[in-house]
Amino acid sequence: MISLAGRDIMHAWGKFVFTGLGLGLLIGVTLSMAGIYRGMVDDAKVLLDNSGADLWVVQKDTLGPYAESSSLYEDTWRPLRGLPGVARVARVTYLTMQVRQGRREVRAMVTGIEAGGPGTPGWPPYLVAGRQITRGHYEAVVDLATGFALGDRLEIRRNQYTVVGLTRRMVSSGGDPMVFIPLKDAQEAQFLKNNEAILQQRRRTAENPSYNRPQVPGLLEAVIASQSSNPSVNAVLVQIAAGHDPQELAERIRRWQRLTVYTRGQMEEILVGKLIATSARQIGMFLVILSVVSAAIVAFIIYTLTLGKIREIAVLKLIGTRNRTIAAMIIQQAIALGGIGFVVGKITATLLMAPIFPKYVLLEPLDSVRGFVAVLVICVLSSLIAVRAALRVDPAEAIGG
Repeated sequence: MISLAGRDIMHAWGKFVFTGLGLGLLIGVTLSMAGIYRGMVDDAKVLLDNSGADLWVVQKDTLGPYAESSSLYEDTWRPLRGLPGVARVARVTYLTMQVRQGRREVRAMVTGIEAGGPGTPGWPPYLVAGRQITRGHYEAVVDLATGFALGDRLEIRRNQYTVVGLTRRMVSSGGDPMVFIPLKDAQEAQFLKNNEAILQQRRRTAENPSYNRPQVPGLLEAVIASQSSNPSVNAVLVQIAAGHDPQELAERIRRWQRLTVYTRGQMEEILVGKLIATSARQIGMFLVILSVVSAAIVAFIIYTLTLGKIREIAVLKLIGTRNRTIAAMIIQQAIALGGIGFVVGKITATLLMAPIFPKYVLLEPLDSVRGFVAVLVICVLSSLIAVRAALRVDPAEAIGG
């Protein structure tokens, strides 16, 4: 019957091959959707790995700094640095915005990092070209995904920055490439109001009767002065010395500093379990829909091929061929169709979809194995309709036809 199944496939090879190609495109999209989800999870883990932090200290009762807004006074790091078990602390800011180069704009996460060196929390752990930031202002290290090159001039808010270094795979949890600039510049970009807003605030303060100088001496000057300072950061990253328990240190900071602290596991749960949970459900729905469509296509084509050879099946029954042999022939055809579709889909996902997709697509070998098994199961189940139709064929149809 293997030979008979092969001969039947060759007899209608055009329909069979083109159906396999169409099925393969669907399978390729399915594998790519699974790869998109894997890529989103990997982006979140890469963000945490590259931060170099063991603890994230953020504003109390927030899920910052990645999932929610967080604001801390920039001197929050001082009491943290003196705690036993703390090896390093660093202040950081994160701001997702459009970074401009001339008329070109790139969506990026602008990260403000403290002066230091490689190994400092928040710094890019390695470069593929150029150097790290060495000046206090107007230098930037960018991810290759931004498309910027060494020496390019970037515009962030009102200031110009020169690209001095290139890094790779430094992305936000949403897949946006990161741009690193000095902390003071990032604070200005995130927290400082523009000149017009400052003038309006001064005018409102001067016109408000409750702010008159005779009634509240020095208040106007204090308000104006506050507009030109940037006392906030989004988080303090903490590195723990060897031999100390992150959970214990985190609990100590929560108790005595009245701040919210997340360990690596907790931060990963926030990013994966909360931030990308909705996207994961959407992808899951698409996978179910694509699986149902694939099953329908296989069932339709196998059923059509079976109906096209009713007379041949009747002849097989007339000469004494067992039902399970006929059923095996139909199932083999369905499996062959699924095999062609999976090969086409795997090639499509690997060579075409993954490289050109805007987001990072991570195609894991284990997912491919699971996908292959799922395709075979779907094909076998889809062929049962055709098997049922074949087994109901009356051998007398071979004589009557």
